[in-house]
Amino acid sequence: MHEHVTHRTLSDYALNRVNLPSETAKARRVQVNHLRTRLETYIAQHPDYDLVKMRASGSVAKHTAIRSSSDADVAAYVRAGAVGGVSANESQLLTWLRDRCIEVYGATKESSDFEISQHAVAITMRDSGLKIDVAPVLYEGEGNDRGYLVTQSGDRVLTSVTLHLDFLNKRKALAGSNYKEFIRLVKQFISRAKQESLVAGVDLRFKSFMAELIVAHLWDHGWNSEPFALDDYPRAFEQFLGFIAKTELRTPIVFSDYYTASDVAKSYDPIQIWDPVNPANNVAKGYTDLDRQRLVQRCTEALDQVTWASMAMNKGDAVDAWRTLFGPTFSGA
Repeated sequence: MHEHVTHRTLSDYALNRVNLPSETAKARRVQVNHLRTRLETYIAQHPDYDLVKMRASGSVAKHTAIRSSSDADVAAYVRAGAVGGVSANESQLLTWLRDRCIEVYGATKESSDFEISQHAVAITMRDSGLKIDVAPVLYEGEGNDRGYLVTQSGDRVLTSVTLHLDFLNKRKALAGSNYKEFIRLVKQFISRAKQESLVAGVDLRFKSFMAELIVAHLWDHGWNSEPFALDDYPRAFEQFLGFIAKTELRTPIVFSDYYTASDVAKSYDPIQIWDPVNPANNVAKGYTDLDRQRLVQRCTEALDQVTWASMAMNKGDAVDAWRTLFGPTFSGA
């Protein structure tokens, strides 16, 4: 029983400390949509233009952004044949995309507002300080906005911004608003865990997208013969952390929304969490067994604290236990 730190406690914490304020989120989406509209209008006026279309992506588009984030994401679909094909050099591709964005905006923004960052072109909105990362997706005309994204390892991975959003929103429609709020709470825990690890000189790897897919898996299948308890956040955390601690992330996670399980590529990767729109893409590709062990250890430690909080004799002890997940900003009020 979570008597002292309840679902309401974590819900209030999410509202006051984690969730992006609704006005801020709305303002960011307005700016992203303005950027998209400006670029898409230019594209429509130039039928042979090598930029094909724009799609909002990332946590702002998904409504899973947390308060500490300051960026938004847009996928720019680029006609692959115009830039050297799917195997185009990334640095040249990003330079090309930056020049196209400057070209579209003309003299209305300073050229210094357009900078090449890791795997994207960062456009700074001076009024708000919002940075919008425009990532190129190499496009060959496939349906459902399927195109090739350049990953951190330099691979070209088939993806679909639209199908990823549909995948998330289909589950949220069944689960209710708690689905995305719980994802935000998990992302807050991950952010805090990574900060602490850096201070300790340890590289804790845990992509937000991986966490989203674990939540989706638990929603689809439950845990230990129980449904995923999204109406009871402390219990949902026990299930989320317990799944990672008990399986040690050795069991592949596969979804069948857009393909069958038999389509998944054979892999010996230490962690296997398969992209729901691409059976050839292991989202955890590149994670080593040491990465897996560190992630499992941190989640096991967190599970111990959540379990201790459920048995604590007073609220102070329970709140202290949850602070090991969220940091000192968690008051339990």
